[in-house]
Amino acid sequence: MITFANIVLEPGAIAAWIVVGLFLGWLAGKVMEAPSYGVGGDLFLGAMGALAGGLLFGYFVAGDPGFWGSFLVAAIGACIVVGGARAVVAMRSA
Repeated sequence: MITFANIVLEPGAIAAWIVVGLFLGWLAGKVMEAPSYGVGGDLFLGAMGALAGGLLFGYFVAGDPGFWGSFLVAAIGACIVVGGARAVVAMRSA
C-alpha cells in the first residue's frame, strides 16, 4: 500500500480502475458515433480516465469509498475522458 498526498493507493483498486476503464473505453467505441481514436485509443483513454477519476475521488473524499463508489467514479472518469476526446476530434474534423 502506497500513500500519496493522503491518498491510499491499493494495487487491487488501481487494477479494478484500469479494468473498468478498458471495458468502458471498448463500450464507448461500440456505442458512440465516429470520429474516434480507434479501438486502441478508446481503450487507452478509458483506462486513463478511470485512473484519473479514481485518484481525484481519493484525493477529495476522506475514507474508503468501497467497491461500488470506486466503480462509479472510475466509470464517470472514463466516460468524461472518452467523450471529451471524441468531442475534440469532432471539432477538428468539422
